[in-house]
Amino acid sequence: QLQLAESGGGLVQPGGSLRLSCAASGFTLNYYNMGWFRQVPGKQRELVASISSGGITNYADSVKGRFTISRDNAKNTVYLQMNNLKPEDTAVYYCAGYIATMSIWGSWGQGTQVTVSS
Repeated sequence: QLQLAESGGGLVQPGGSLRLSCAASGFTLNYYNMGWFRQVPGKQRELVASISSGGITNYADSVKGRFTISRDNAKNTVYLQMNNLKPEDTAVYYCAGYIATMSIWGSWGQGTQVTVSS
């Protein structure tokens, strides 16, 4: 059983902050590259941030300096701290793990809605 559960989304005003959590069960995320994606209707799913099993992080240009991905291996959880949120950050946010043997991102959670609006 490989399961991910996102939480922490909500409605915030521009400039506000949210912290998303992705709790893993059925596997230990230590061994996976983990990523946060977001998707809006009619748009392609976008990789926002990733963190390797070794702790190396990467970010989309649109969120650099504002978002921080981290992992707490003891809690088997990955986080996305989102600061200085903008309306264009509005999306459903998903986490996923990279399944190297299949060269795909998988084990998607159900997503959590982030809405940035005044």
